[in-house]
Amino acid sequence: GTTFGPVITARGLEKVEDQLKRAVNSGAKLVLGGKRPDLKVAGHFFEPTVLTNVSDDVPMSCEETFGPLCPIYKFSTEDEVISRANNVPVGLAGYFFSRDIGRIFRVAEALEVGMVGVNIGTVSSEVAPFGGVKESGVGREGSRYGIDEYLNIKTLNIAF
Repeated sequence: GTTFGPVITARGLEKVEDQLKRAVNSGAKLVLGGKRPDLKVAGHFFEPTVLTNVSDDVPMSCEETFGPLCPIYKFSTEDEVISRANNVPVGLAGYFFSRDIGRIFRVAEALEVGMVGVNIGTVSSEVAPFGGVKESGVGREGSRYGIDEYLNIKTLNIAF
């Protein structure tokens, strides 16, 4: 079976609920989920939630949510979807599905994010650098690159 964990904090859960409410109030259609499950365990759980007809200008479309909201967007061209994805102030990670190897490399290169997942929902591991761009952070943690933020590189050039 599949398991799904809680949102990290009560404030994070409230943000998920607020983003969902604002999207629905702006015309998004709730397809699946959308509420706290009735569980007998402690934690900040929220059902995995799928929405369609989500506007580009609602918070879930332009902020980092860190919760189980999955807006599905329609688009006509590759250029359009890349432009829409990059037209936000954050850039931690981007995900997409494709069977076309040329498209995979074009889109992955064009996305303004620190990590890209293609045909998979995870991007992090202990051997891969973790971090974003724009308002999603500077630098990387993990992997051999994680130490770079703590080092000063010095060049020494000697002639005899």
